[in-house]
Amino acid sequence: MIRTNYHTHTRFCDGSSAPELYVAEAIKKNFKCLGFSAHAPLPFENAWSLAEADMEAYCEAIQQLKIDFGNQLEIYLSLEIDYIPGVSPAFADMKKQHHLDYVLGAVHLVKNPVGDDLWFIDGPVGNYDKGLANIFHNDIYLAVETYYAQLQEMLLTQQPDMVAHFDKVKMNNHHRYFQQSEPWYKKLISETLEVIVQCGTIVEVNTRGIYTGKCESLYPGTTVLKQCFEMNIPITISADAHKPIDINSYFAETEKILKDIGYKSIKIFTNGSWVDEEI
Repeated sequence: MIRTNYHTHTRFCDGSSAPELYVAEAIKKNFKCLGFSAHAPLPFENAWSLAEADMEAYCEAIQQLKIDFGNQLEIYLSLEIDYIPGVSPAFADMKKQHHLDYVLGAVHLVKNPVGDDLWFIDGPVGNYDKGLANIFHNDIYLAVETYYAQLQEMLLTQQPDMVAHFDKVKMNNHHRYFQQSEPWYKKLISETLEVIVQCGTIVEVNTRGIYTGKCESLYPGTTVLKQCFEMNIPITISADAHKPIDINSYFAETEKILKDIGYKSIKIFTNGSWVDEEI
């Protein structure tokens, strides 16, 4: 039974509830570790990231929870930092400045390679379609190639502890613009996995797409997870929880999928370091 989750969003960003309610749920479910990972501030208005003005309050709130509940649950402070070339702060600087325990790296906004426009691949499907049309002129190959190139650049230059939902570009595709079985797409996945191996980054197996009904598979999907297993890429399981009840949603099913692939352990962050834990 998996009793850890390192990808958690509270009302400090786009989550539903106060951090202490997630802690209460974790204790109720006999969790070992719970990591909070607010979306790091972005230098432009949006509806989902932590406001710069709330950064100090967020960090202080999580640190206080460590003190208040440390004898019942290991609590960790993190940020999910979006990588946008020329825009994002250095991940290492953010980690040091805010005393983060670990860092999740993600790409939700794909930068136009010949301009500053951003393709928002998350949120309502209309954002995806509009950005694809207006920024990439419906050239899905160029758009997806740019996404993975940006992800690879993040891995190489920022060295996050964990890469969040790294194939999320598929979420709003719904089999319309490309198929994941196409050779060009499989090539991009393989190239990205090679970079992950080079960087020693942990791949997050993210369950949110399935339990919210937004995606028919895990991030990454089973085919990619088989490649990860063959390449000895370390993985962990996260719920990307936006509600307290979701901190272990679809974990039992995911554990079975991983065992069927051949995984015998996942990475967990405990006592300040990443270690293997048997599943």
